[in-house]
Amino acid sequence: MTNRAHILLWTDQAAPYLDAIAAAGLADRVAVDTLSRKEKPSAQQLARTEALMAGAVPPGLLPTMPKLRWAQAMSAGVEGWLALPDLPSDLALTCARGTHTESMPENIVGALFHVAKPYAVAVENQKRGKWVHTVAQPLTGKTLGILGLGAIGQEVARIAAALGMRVIGTKRRPAPMPHVAEVLPADRTNDVLAQSDFVLLLLPATTDTENLIDAKRLARMKPTAWLLNFGRGHLVKDDDLIAAVTSQQIAGALLDVFRQEPLPADHPFWKTDGIIVLPHIGGPHPQRDKFVARLFVDNLRRFLDGVPLKEVVDRTAGY
Repeated sequence: MTNRAHILLWTDQAAPYLDAIAAAGLADRVAVDTLSRKEKPSAQQLARTEALMAGAVPPGLLPTMPKLRWAQAMSAGVEGWLALPDLPSDLALTCARGTHTESMPENIVGALFHVAKPYAVAVENQKRGKWVHTVAQPLTGKTLGILGLGAIGQEVARIAAALGMRVIGTKRRPAPMPHVAEVLPADRTNDVLAQSDFVLLLLPATTDTENLIDAKRLARMKPTAWLLNFGRGHLVKDDDLIAAVTSQQIAGALLDVFRQEPLPADHPFWKTDGIIVLPHIGGPHPQRDKFVARLFVDNLRRFLDGVPLKEVVDRTAGY
């Protein structure tokens, strides 16, 4: 037991991770502690943990873990981790980037259909017993602009292209990719906005992306265009978006992420015609822990073997 690496799984759903460790043949190489999110690590656990997997940690905890060398975040976004005032500079931090590639693209495509097709209107008319003939808007031939062509964006592009859409977008390091007509750098964001019938936000929350979509950027969009935010709530300046939708400067917005979640009951998004509020349904999946466990175990093997980890967070970039 003394040669085993001590791992702490701080999650309410430890079973998929324990199963994955066993299936990977790593059980004999690690000693695993499990804690629910409501529990706090004991002094002994803090003293011996070498690798931690958690959704989030409170300030003051990481410096009390002298042997900790690697932390695996359970989400793709790590702004909470990076905001810790005492995040050790030498701690290897990895995120769950890429584990949403099944659920989120499907939900995003569902959102495109929702705003383009009259299904929701038909449901409301059915409640009133009203037959109202409406014409669905085609997606074929429309331009989808994706700000943030990472793993999720690339999968959305593949599906959108199969639907006959033209896809353009931005990427931190632009390079040609399948199903995307133009891959542009971030400083060409306005070009993407001007061309797009649907603008999809998939960027992380960083100092560079704070309030990215403000009045000036919204003015670059077509009056018939929709904004879809599945990235982070901090990307959008709320008041500017409400003004743009209310004045019909843009057609509308469908939002799945917000600055504060749950969205407060008195937030004007709830009652603004043309803004659709989703309760952060983009990423969750019935088997989400299995996807994260797959990445965690891959990284755990790498950690034990002393080879580079996957999905390491770039602290300078913020993701």
